[in-house]
Amino acid sequence: MRVLIAFDKFKDSLTAREACAVTAEALRQQEPAWELDLCPLADGGEVFAEILTLAAGGELRPVGVSGPRGEPIEASFGLVRPDRIPAAARARLQLDAGEARPVAVIAMASASGLEFVPRELRDPWQATSLGTGQLVQAAAGLGAGMVLLGVGGSATNDLGLGALSVLGFSFLAADGQALDPLVPASWPRLVRIEGAARPALPPIRIACDVSNPLLGPRGATAVFGPQKGLRPADYERLESEITRLAALLCAHCAQPATVADRPGAGAAGGIAFGLMTALGARLLPGSDLVSDWLDLDARLAAADLVITGEGSFDESSWGGKGPGAVVARALALGKPVRVFAGRVATSQRPPGLHLHAITPAGVPLADALRDAADHLRAAVRAAVAAS
Repeated sequence: MRVLIAFDKFKDSLTAREACAVTAEALRQQEPAWELDLCPLADGGEVFAEILTLAAGGELRPVGVSGPRGEPIEASFGLVRPDRIPAAARARLQLDAGEARPVAVIAMASASGLEFVPRELRDPWQATSLGTGQLVQAAAGLGAGMVLLGVGGSATNDLGLGALSVLGFSFLAADGQALDPLVPASWPRLVRIEGAARPALPPIRIACDVSNPLLGPRGATAVFGPQKGLRPADYERLESEITRLAALLCAHCAQPATVADRPGAGAAGGIAFGLMTALGARLLPGSDLVSDWLDLDARLAAADLVITGEGSFDESSWGGKGPGAVVARALALGKPVRVFAGRVATSQRPPGLHLHAITPAGVPLADALRDAADHLRAAVRAAVAAS
């Protein structure tokens, strides 16, 4: 029996890698002869760089950077040889056939992530993407031929201006001084942009699975601002400043204002818009890229059983990425699938799919998050014993 174990994270509880390891441990104890293939999934969040880098035999490089509130933190990015990246992923990246320089894999969340900001301090007016720019700068300094940036889980709503401020651009007040700190709270003083992308910057690809534009009711501020601490009363003011600064950046970079309307421009507080406008970055469908990078289709085809899961498996899980995509692809190949999740809330139960809610009834959320590894281990053991 060959089992593919492909978990996404259990938010605020288990990483994808930890969930895969716990499940493998439980299976080995009960079925030591089974062959296990562990394939942690990356969604563009904090472990995006780690999972893709290690899957391709690359190396992780630690860098001291500024966190989302300006605090010093250590983040890592990956360096991967192009010939270690599966051909389908290389094609999706549009890597030149003769490119020998490494691809730098960066997770925005590792430098500018919401996880670094305590819930009571979350405030997009005070958050910066500076650290993400510092990671890109470090990767360029080490000779990367391309940067692949995963943009999930950010704390910011700053158009990527913080990142651009270390990549060749200056953001100036009326007196000609650079804004410091460069956060949305200081934007009313920002009247001029100078500079251009540093010549040594490699091309940038952004792995992104959201289709939101920059502005409007489906834009970055309206949809993602609240989870980053934006108060409803502040929405119009921040949206107005975002609109003004977006127009200023487009004018400075000689780009059409319609860049703001592109699907995905609103990703991660508009950093996708900022990097597209100022650096010519290109957006890629993140889930498809990750599947190609991890050679997921071949691993599904080789499996006799597929096990996947995440913190909450619900109707939104069927949106084409993460465990929902694994389930759909596995069932299309006729593979039996077991989903283990902290919470199961979906009416879709196609043949071949077995759903397991791992949290015992009546357990408070805080306890469920703390004890998720034990609950997952017990649920896997019970499912194997009953099969």
